[in-house]
Amino acid sequence: MTEIKRAENIDDRFIMSPKIDFVFKLIFGDEKNKDILIAFLSAVLKMPVEEFAGIEIINNELLREFAEDKKGILDVRAKMSSGKQIDIEIQILPTQFMPARTLFYWSKMYSSQARAGDSYAVLKKCVTINILDFKCIPLNKLHSSYHLTEDETGHQLTDILEIHFLELPKLFDEAVEKDESEPLIQWMEFIDGKSKGVMEMLATKNEEIKKALSILEIVSQDEKARMIYEAREAEIRDQITRIESAREEGLKEGIEEGEVNALARTAIKLLTKKFGLLPEELKTGISKLDPPTLDIMIDGILDYESLEDIKKHI
Repeated sequence: MTEIKRAENIDDRFIMSPKIDFVFKLIFGDEKNKDILIAFLSAVLKMPVEEFAGIEIINNELLREFAEDKKGILDVRAKMSSGKQIDIEIQILPTQFMPARTLFYWSKMYSSQARAGDSYAVLKKCVTINILDFKCIPLNKLHSSYHLTEDETGHQLTDILEIHFLELPKLFDEAVEKDESEPLIQWMEFIDGKSKGVMEMLATKNEEIKKALSILEIVSQDEKARMIYEAREAEIRDQITRIESAREEGLKEGIEEGEVNALARTAIKLLTKKFGLLPEELKTGISKLDPPTLDIMIDGILDYESLEDIKKHI
């Protein structure tokens, strides 16, 4: 990690929230602290830590001088010695199309393994872990996992696909059972990061969380990291406000014109606010998209840098 410059006016008790994607990547996406990532993956995937020997973090761009965050590098992606890839993403902005979104990004990770002329043998298993700050799955479970199985017999067609959902708000749902001694629950509580006191209590139970907290405390006192953190928090708050406002307008209009038109109008309004007047052909292309794609586009507006990023969906 880059040299830390301590800020003079930061309260020693101040602690960043690990569920801000920038912070999550600093903790779990650093090759030097790979044991923290392995402990977390072991808890989620229910695999012994020994099976992660040789794992490699393959997208640690953010750690270069606390570079400005951009879409595509705020997730944490790792590759096991077997070739299996694992992608971990924090999602704060709620979306009703989260299953479609995760399948969309899973498919990109899976298909990117092969080049023209390659055989299917080069395609290795891909695992997606979604850490959500909203409720998504209609089950009384904190952790849900999905595979490709036959409807009646449960026979697994293939193991290439594995998708996990960790829903942080369910930690506080009395209808959902949880075992405080379970490592996965401890990691979820740490990532949710309600207070430094909670994190310190978890650190007494779990050695890897203790190490993660130590890193978080150091980063939280760094002046440049604090500036990026506050900017990211502000961006997320603004994005939530813009999306809620635009969706409310779209909902009112959607009563008369239908869901697709309402979502398209919402996307066009948000993109216009960010980039200015849009070309007519781009607006026409957006209006022809299906609801899941429109929702993915709306969720990604925070991270788009140019109109080229939008055209990838059309």
